[in-house]
Amino acid sequence: MENFFLRLLTEYGYIILFIWSMLEGELGLIMAGILSHTGDMNIFIAILVAAFGGFLGDQIFFYIGRFNRNFVQRKLSKHRRKFALATILLNKYGWYIIFIQRYMYGLRTIIPITIGTTKLCWKKFAIINLVSAFIWASTTITLAYIFGNLIITVLKYTKHHLHFLIPVALIAGWMALNHLNKISLRKSRTKQ
Repeated sequence: MENFFLRLLTEYGYIILFIWSMLEGELGLIMAGILSHTGDMNIFIAILVAAFGGFLGDQIFFYIGRFNRNFVQRKLSKHRRKFALATILLNKYGWYIIFIQRYMYGLRTIIPITIGTTKLCWKKFAIINLVSAFIWASTTITLAYIFGNLIITVLKYTKHHLHFLIPVALIAGWMALNHLNKISLRKSRTKQ
């Protein structure tokens, strides 16, 4: 299975990176940095592909919010708290949130949709989004490229000691979700 996955990444790496960058991205960017480190990808092409994928994905989410506001509010009602948090962040930080949102797990798609429901000019969003996508792709892939040996060593270690990794990952995920929920609740109570 591992060999199949590695062969898939080396043969179709740029296509996978583009699609992955449209949807979320960080893990895909790290893999691209590692593959660039090992020589299976060109780092400059990987940065371009990831940046355009991230840009296009956020543009799509922006236009979903812009042209389907009522549909979005109706269909994504279970994510009301995330939309509320995105609105609070947008009001507090303005257009800077376009840069920050790429690094916010769980809000990466919600924030562009929320921005799309506002009156922010589409040209301004596109320019900021493009610059943000290039900074995001270049920093993440370059860091993974620089620390490629360390990342590969850690991955090999965790592969053989998975029984330690699973509880640590579960505890870290639980702590992060609790922290985000507390922040979200605190922000919604402050607004009332």
